[in-house]
Amino acid sequence: MTLPFLNRTLKTEGTQLPIQYKFPENFWWGSATSATQIEGAANVGGKGKNIWDYWYEKEPNRFFENVGPETTSDFYHRYKEDIRLMKETGHNTFRFSISWSRLIPGGRGEINQEAVQFYNNVIDELIQNGIEPFVNLFHFDMPLELQYEGGWEKREVTDLYENYAKEAFRLFGDRVKKWFTFNEPVVPVEGGYLYDFHYPNVVDFKRAAQVAYHTMIAHAKAVRSFRQSNTGGKIGIILNLTPSYPRSRHPADLKASHIADLFFNRSFLDPAVLGEYPRDLIEILSEHGILPVTQPGDSELLQAGKIDLLGVNYYQPRRVKAKEHLPNPYGPFMPDWFFDSYEMPGRKMNPYRGWEIYEKGIYDIMMNLKKNYGNIESFISENGMGVQNEERFIRDGEVQDDYRIEFVREHLKWLHKAIADGCNAKGYHLWTFMDNWSWTNAYKNRYGLFRVDLGTLKRTPKKSARWMKEVARNNGF
Repeated sequence: MTLPFLNRTLKTEGTQLPIQYKFPENFWWGSATSATQIEGAANVGGKGKNIWDYWYEKEPNRFFENVGPETTSDFYHRYKEDIRLMKETGHNTFRFSISWSRLIPGGRGEINQEAVQFYNNVIDELIQNGIEPFVNLFHFDMPLELQYEGGWEKREVTDLYENYAKEAFRLFGDRVKKWFTFNEPVVPVEGGYLYDFHYPNVVDFKRAAQVAYHTMIAHAKAVRSFRQSNTGGKIGIILNLTPSYPRSRHPADLKASHIADLFFNRSFLDPAVLGEYPRDLIEILSEHGILPVTQPGDSELLQAGKIDLLGVNYYQPRRVKAKEHLPNPYGPFMPDWFFDSYEMPGRKMNPYRGWEIYEKGIYDIMMNLKKNYGNIESFISENGMGVQNEERFIRDGEVQDDYRIEFVREHLKWLHKAIADGCNAKGYHLWTFMDNWSWTNAYKNRYGLFRVDLGTLKRTPKKSARWMKEVARNNGF
């Protein structure tokens, strides 16, 4: 299927622009999404419930306009159409996740053969269209039965996850050569155990620390099993790295940014890439009596779990300053005990999401990986701009999302500079290919290259889809 929208060439003043920013040969152009956010079919094909299915049933009011994960964009039934559209927009790679509760309902026991068939079909369809599948194993979607047992707080769940990973490698590893254990593992920690924006809505730093630690133990076990499987390829993790910029060079502001970096970046980045936790993070947790429970042999396990490939999700910076006031000693211990947020004067904002737009952050992340993390092979695994009420910008049936084109273009310029300065960056994945369901925000902010009509589920390309096709075709812009 060829779309007439995508056959129009973007031009400026009637002249095709020369390629100023050329990317390395075989650069990965594509997009990313997750099972819960696009599959739909929440109660179809033998799928078990995950925590999102349950939370939506329990508290639909927590979800924007009461839209839950049961329908979403219906990739489960429309994957062939969607993959053809990916090909049309120049994708040569695509990251998606397997739903643990679809593949192994309940998180343990029998494999769901309908799920095996579905994921086989998706992988084969991608390959037939010249798109390499990048497969992530866990994207916030704990099987409900395992959450009842304590979720990532329980060490046993790390063994069940390892078994799930082994089955995925066995079933799909003959064709999938890029694997990822977790997407943004800090988010379930923050959302579920600190700040109450994910289920199970706990506010308890000690439990949060245990969840974070067991997540990395599960990661290391999966990496170990992947290497033992001898299926070939590479395994990594996807981290949302958010640079922590201090308000000033004053020692108190610098200390605040260092601690923010420890909590929100290095707590996962260091064990994933270096195989060990930062000493100063351990000292802070120890001082406040909130170190997680560990077992003998864990240090060796974490060393064995060092990754081959790092995905970097980047949307916004974190700006911090020294505390203005001492924390309430009777309140729950929080990362915010050590810093306050700082709003830089004159900052550029995405007002719909409430996030600062700071394109240079992508360069700073990559240079940090080069300097402090062995210049590990990496790629931008998510970057994108969510905008509310995009129908305001429809002209002649097409969303004129020049704001998205500008956002992507300016980030790509800094990624290009990072590569020119020696960073080992292999690709760029947009969040996301088509408008998808976004956790409690549902469809409030639209991120896609393609607009999804929630009534008909019709996919319609936006102006950015044509622009991205040209970028991929020219391997630059």
